[in-house]
Amino acid sequence: MARSFRWQDGERLIVFGRGALDDAVDALGGPGYTLLTTPRAKDAAPGIVAGADAFHIVAPGHVDQLAVELLDAVRGDRIVALGGGRVIDVAKAIVAAHATRVGGAATAGSSPAATPGSSPATTPGRVPRAMAVPTTLSGAEMTRVHRHAAGVAESTPRVRPAVVVVDPALAASQPRADLAASSLNALGHAVEAPCMVNANPVATLVAHEAARLLFAGWVGSEPDRDLLALGSLLAGYALDNTGLALHHVLSQTLVRVAGVGHGPANAAMLPHTIGALEWRFPSVIEALNAAVGEDVVEVALRIRAYTGAAGLRELGVDPAVLPECADAAAARPQLQLTPPAADRAEILALYERAL
Repeated sequence: MARSFRWQDGERLIVFGRGALDDAVDALGGPGYTLLTTPRAKDAAPGIVAGADAFHIVAPGHVDQLAVELLDAVRGDRIVALGGGRVIDVAKAIVAAHATRVGGAATAGSSPAATPGSSPATTPGRVPRAMAVPTTLSGAEMTRVHRHAAGVAESTPRVRPAVVVVDPALAASQPRADLAASSLNALGHAVEAPCMVNANPVATLVAHEAARLLFAGWVGSEPDRDLLALGSLLAGYALDNTGLALHHVLSQTLVRVAGVGHGPANAAMLPHTIGALEWRFPSVIEALNAAVGEDVVEVALRIRAYTGAAGLRELGVDPAVLPECADAAAARPQLQLTPPAADRAEILALYERAL
C-alpha cells in the first residue's frame, strides 16, 4: 500500500492515501461547497455529496460546451469536482471564467480576462476556487491543462485545483478494463513530460517514478490500485510542469473528432506515439526505459491487453474519418513542443498504424 501524505505545494493542498475520503469534507474547507459530479461518483462518495450546498450532474460531452452551459447555474466560492477528467476540467473551466467576474484570480498565477455573460455566479468580491476529488486516473486534478468554456478568450489564465483529495479506493475504482485504459492515459503523461522543450530535471524525475509505479501496478494478478493512483498523481504533476504535445494532441483529437473515449484513445495511440517521440528524443526514452526497468512500449502493450481493445478499429473508429482527424491534429500549436512538429503525413501514418 502506498504511503499516505499531506502535501502543501505552494498555493494548493494535496491529500493522498487510503481513507482520505473519510476526511475529505474537512480538507475541502468544510461543508457548504458547490459540487460537480456524475451518477457513479455521487454514489461512490456520499459523504462528499452530503457536504455540498448544491450539486450538478455533469453530462457526457465536450468540456468547452459543458462549461458554458453550466456557467450561470454553478454558484459558490468553492467549486468541487467529484469525478473523472471531464468533470474536473469543467470545474476548472467554470472557475477560470468566473474569476474575471469578481475581478480576481481563480488560483495563484491566474489573472482576470474576458468571459461570456455578465451576471455574477459567486459571492461579490470573492474569488472562486476549484477543488478536486478524482474517480479516475486522468491526472486532471493536478494540472492547469483544460479547455476554456466556449466564448472565453484563449489567453484567459487557466486554473489548477486549490485542493486535491486522492483516495486510491476511489481514484482507481474503475473496472479493470477502464482502469487499464486510464492507466495508459497516465502513462502517456509520464512518457511525454520528459520529451517537452520545457522539460526540467524535477518533472523528469517525477515522470520516471510515475512510469515505474504505473508499470508496477499491473505486475501482479490483480491491479495494485494504490500504486496506480500514486503513479497517476505524479504523472499529472509532471505534465503540469511541462504541458502536452504530440501524444496528447493525437489522442485528444480522436476524442473530439472520432468520438473515442479519452482513456481508450490514449490506450490505442500510446504504443505508436512512444516510437514517434523516441526518434526525436532517443536518450530521453532510453532513460525512461531504464527507470522503469522495461521497454516502455512493451509496458504499454502489456497494460493495453487488459482493455480488451488493441486498436482504433476495435474502438469503432471508421478509417474514413482518420484524414479529418489528421487535419485537426496537425493544426494544433502544441505540436511545436516536441520538435520537429509532426506534420499531417506523420500524424495520419500514426493513426493508420493504430487501427
